[in-house]
Amino acid sequence: MIDVQQVTKTYHSGSTTFQALKGVSFSIEDGEFVAIMGPSGSGKSTLMHILGALDVPTSGRYLLDGNDVSLLDDDALADIRKTRIGFVFQAFNLLPRTTVLRNVMLPLMYDGVPRNKRETQARTALFAAGMDEEHFHHYSNQLSGGQIQRVAIARALVNNPALILADEPTGNLDTKTGEIVLDTFQKLNATQGRTIVLITHERDVAAHAKRVLSIKDGLLIEDTRTKSL
Repeated sequence: MIDVQQVTKTYHSGSTTFQALKGVSFSIEDGEFVAIMGPSGSGKSTLMHILGALDVPTSGRYLLDGNDVSLLDDDALADIRKTRIGFVFQAFNLLPRTTVLRNVMLPLMYDGVPRNKRETQARTALFAAGMDEEHFHHYSNQLSGGQIQRVAIARALVNNPALILADEPTGNLDTKTGEIVLDTFQKLNATQGRTIVLITHERDVAAHAKRVLSIKDGLLIEDTRTKSL
């Protein structure tokens, strides 16, 4: 699914040049659960932006399902982000005055999906993310942090994307609640074969994935398989 070939990313600010990625290469197969781990400033966030078609490499190639992302125009990139990739962020990014069900339905509304199909798809995604039906008509301020993040996961699932990108999804959660969210990702990978790429700076979080790519100073320094939890 993902093929990263000698990808570099260089930023320029006046006369200053900073190379965030320095020739990173790896591939991720369909159905893998991979964590990209590294400290702050390691380049993992830059790499996530490239994988999510939010940015393009300075050099090298990034192929998603065989398509070179850097060769696509803005409309094609937007279509990939809308249909092929589901994003889960640390900050949740839910609308506070909107119910759980409507929050998950929003991407389908923007995509022109008929209302009856929107609700069916949203309910299916919420159940897959581990949400109870009794919470579907609650607002986000009536939910716990773990429940809010599971709603965010459901929203990422609702368009049935090939890839889920999760950026520090437990960063705003306590340890116990974070474990519940990580367990949700594991179940989605195990039962639905979802391809999941998890960005984190915490080794304990990365250990929930089946494979860990370690990034440091813009370089891939380690690619390891984890023990099953």
